Amino acid sequence: MERVYTIPLRREYRKAAIWRRTKRAMNEVRTFLSKHMKSDDVRIGTDVNEFLWKHGGKNPPHKVKVTVTKDENNVVKASLFTQSNG
Repeated sequence: MERVYTIPLRREYRKAAIWRRTKRAMNEVRTFLSKHMKSDDVRIGTDVNEFLWKHGGKNPPHKVKVTVTKDENNVVKASLFTQSNG
Protein backbone atom coordinates (compact mmCIF):
# COMPACT_ATOMS: atom_id res chain seq x y z
CA MET A 1 0.00 0.00 0.00
CA GLU A 2 1.32 3.44 -0.90
CA ARG A 3 -0.07 6.81 0.14
CA VAL A 4 0.96 10.47 0.06
CA TYR A 5 0.37 12.59 3.16
CA THR A 6 0.91 16.25 3.97
CA ILE A 7 1.64 16.25 7.68
CA PRO A 8 0.89 19.48 9.58
CA LEU A 9 3.56 20.10 12.21
CA ARG A 10 3.14 23.66 13.47
CA ARG A 11 0.35 23.07 15.98
CA GLU A 12 2.31 20.31 17.71
CA TYR A 13 5.84 21.72 17.75
CA ARG A 14 4.62 25.04 19.17
CA LYS A 15 3.80 23.13 22.36
CA ALA A 16 7.50 22.39 22.91
CA ALA A 17 10.34 24.62 24.04
CA ILE A 18 11.96 26.61 21.23
CA TRP A 19 15.21 24.63 21.28
CA ARG A 20 13.27 21.32 21.16
CA ARG A 21 10.87 22.09 18.29
CA THR A 22 12.42 19.96 15.54
CA LYS A 23 12.64 16.94 17.81
CA ARG A 24 8.95 17.39 18.65
CA ALA A 25 8.18 17.65 14.92
CA MET A 26 9.98 14.34 14.30
CA ASN A 27 7.92 12.70 17.04
CA GLU A 28 4.76 14.11 15.49
CA VAL A 29 5.64 12.64 12.07
CA ARG A 30 6.07 9.23 13.69
CA THR A 31 2.80 9.55 15.66
CA PHE A 32 0.85 10.75 12.61
CA LEU A 33 2.05 7.86 10.44
CA SER A 34 1.46 5.30 13.17
CA LYS A 35 -2.11 6.51 13.58
CA HIS A 36 -3.00 6.80 9.89
CA MET A 37 -1.25 3.65 8.64
CA LYS A 38 -2.29 1.56 11.70
CA SER A 39 1.16 0.21 12.49
CA ASP A 40 3.63 0.64 15.34
CA ASP A 41 6.72 -0.06 13.22
CA VAL A 42 7.39 3.29 11.50
CA ARG A 43 10.70 3.97 9.75
CA ILE A 44 11.41 7.55 8.71
CA GLY A 45 13.84 8.02 5.83
CA THR A 46 16.99 10.09 6.05
CA ASP A 47 15.65 12.51 3.43
CA VAL A 48 12.69 13.40 5.69
CA ASN A 49 15.03 13.74 8.66
CA GLU A 50 17.38 16.07 6.75
CA PHE A 51 14.44 18.12 5.48
CA LEU A 52 13.12 18.69 9.01
CA TRP A 53 16.53 19.50 10.49
CA LYS A 54 17.63 21.72 7.56
CA HIS A 55 17.15 24.96 9.55
CA GLY A 56 18.31 23.58 12.88
CA GLY A 57 16.51 22.53 16.02
CA LYS A 58 14.60 25.77 16.54
CA ASN A 59 12.93 26.34 13.15
CA PRO A 60 11.35 23.25 11.55
CA PRO A 61 9.04 23.57 8.52
CA HIS A 62 5.32 24.05 9.13
CA LYS A 63 4.36 20.97 7.12
CA VAL A 64 6.02 18.11 5.27
CA LYS A 65 4.77 16.04 2.34
CA VAL A 66 5.77 12.38 2.46
CA THR A 67 5.23 9.22 0.46
CA VAL A 68 4.44 6.30 2.74
CA THR A 69 4.57 2.60 1.92
CA LYS A 70 3.41 -0.31 4.05
CA ASP A 71 4.55 -3.85 3.33
CA GLU A 72 3.02 -7.19 4.29
CA ASN A 73 4.93 -7.25 7.62
CA ASN A 74 3.26 -3.97 8.73
CA VAL A 75 6.52 -2.03 8.35
CA VAL A 76 5.78 1.58 7.39
CA LYS A 77 8.50 3.47 5.51
CA ALA A 78 8.30 7.22 4.88
CA SER A 79 10.30 9.15 2.31
CA LEU A 80 10.12 12.72 1.10
CA PHE A 81 7.59 13.32 -1.68
CA THR A 82 9.12 13.93 -5.08
CA GLN A 83 7.02 14.55 -8.13
CA SER A 84 8.45 12.99 -11.29
CA ASN A 85 7.89 14.61 -14.66
CA GLY A 86 6.89 11.99 -17.12
